[in-house]
Amino acid sequence: MVERPVETAKRMVVGNGDIARVLPDRDDLLFFASGVSNSQCDDENEYEREIELLSLQDTSKHIVYFSTLSLFYGDSRYIDHKWQMETLVKEWFEHFCIFRIGNIDWGTNPHTLINYLRANPKAEIRNEWRYVVDKDEFLHWVNLIPLWNCEMNVPGRRLTVREIYDEFVA
Repeated sequence: MVERPVETAKRMVVGNGDIARVLPDRDDLLFFASGVSNSQCDDENEYEREIELLSLQDTSKHIVYFSTLSLFYGDSRYIDHKWQMETLVKEWFEHFCIFRIGNIDWGTNPHTLINYLRANPKAEIRNEWRYVVDKDEFLHWVNLIPLWNCEMNVPGRRLTVREIYDEFVA
């Protein structure tokens, strides 16, 4: 089922996940916070669903598309898809903001790194760096989104996976 934007007097958000639930009221922006949220996804239908959902949006709106910082250091089907989505946003919408973040430290999505580690306390802890943004910092930058076309990279803190585990799980 394809989600339609939820429009109220002041709020326009596509999505109902962890990011969508914390977004502020901005009547000047269309927040696109829906799509593939599992970076390990291998279901092509999920990728196609996000493209279709984007194609249904009002291209006259100023869209904010939530992407990932892993574009700059990873290589996967998920990352290829995020590059594709960013390109489509730039091609289809006259006004846009590409908003890239790493891992969030709030919410219930079982596919986020922190929630995965909580559910699997004996998971392998790789010697890798990740970026973690908290809700306050995320909202700080969301509230600063300008009305001109831009790309915003919001890394939060750079931590090792071990540091993330020790802080948020142990």
